[in-house]
Amino acid sequence: MALMITDECINCDVCEPVCPNNAIYQGDLIFEINPSLCTECVGHFSEPQCVTVCPVDCIPVNPECIETEAQLREKYEKLTGEKSI
Repeated sequence: MALMITDECINCDVCEPVCPNNAIYQGDLIFEINPSLCTECVGHFSEPQCVTVCPVDCIPVNPECIETEAQLREKYEKLTGEKSI
């Protein structure tokens, strides 16, 4: 389940630096999340760091990128070359 940033984003830039997979980037209008890099912090942290720091609660699950925790762990392992925690 990759996350997404909605248009409620205020471009505060607190989410981008906390993403361990560098999945968050500045889009044309707001920050965006690359679903092929987003693991919802599985393998890194117990909860998505971008959601934790977002002051406006604009980072829900992307309904177009539904993945199981096992799939997120597999993606983490592929991206990092390490076994997830």
